[in-house]
Amino acid sequence: MLARIYRPAKTAMQSGKARTHDWRLEFEPASARTIDPLMGWTSSTDMNGQVRLSFETSGEAVAYAERHGIPFRLQEPQEPPVIIKTYADNFATARKQPWTH
Repeated sequence: MLARIYRPAKTAMQSGKARTHDWRLEFEPASARTIDPLMGWTSSTDMNGQVRLSFETSGEAVAYAERHGIPFRLQEPQEPPVIIKTYADNFATARKQPWTH
């Protein structure tokens, strides 16, 4: 029962970074999902797949996992590069790309 500690990335529907500052502890699936032949729904016998714990720092999540004897894998977040642009750059005479309209 391996746990994964990570900081979630923003979704494609978000423009801001809300709900991306907390760290999350989730368990890896212990068994494969099965398909119900009648309805087509997927199900699993693994109840740990429903557990999601949130922590403010990665240290708190690691301490919780170590205190309860849970083996874990810590994934550090990849920060996107900061590209500084101004509105005036759209009208600069030394543009690197020509106008497309």
